[in-house]
Amino acid sequence: MRNAAIAACKRLGRRIWKRWSGYHRRSLAETKMHGFKRPCSRVMARTFDRQVAELQVRAAFLNHFTALGRPKTVAVAAMN
Repeated sequence: MRNAAIAACKRLGRRIWKRWSGYHRRSLAETKMHGFKRPCSRVMARTFDRQVAELQVRAAFLNHFTALGRPKTVAVAAMN
């Protein structure tokens, strides 16, 4: 699998291969999951309902801080 990916990267070029293989989406998902697991290495709650609530709080926390790091863009009318 890895050899095929390396061969495809060489054949297509790195930029095209990343789009073709979905590399960026996979990388973003892995980064998000790493951040999701980072605050605590395990779920602290014991009951299932509380585990769900704990994970929802973590997700909200991560979404909030991810939003803080995103640039805010504003459309500007083109001048002719």
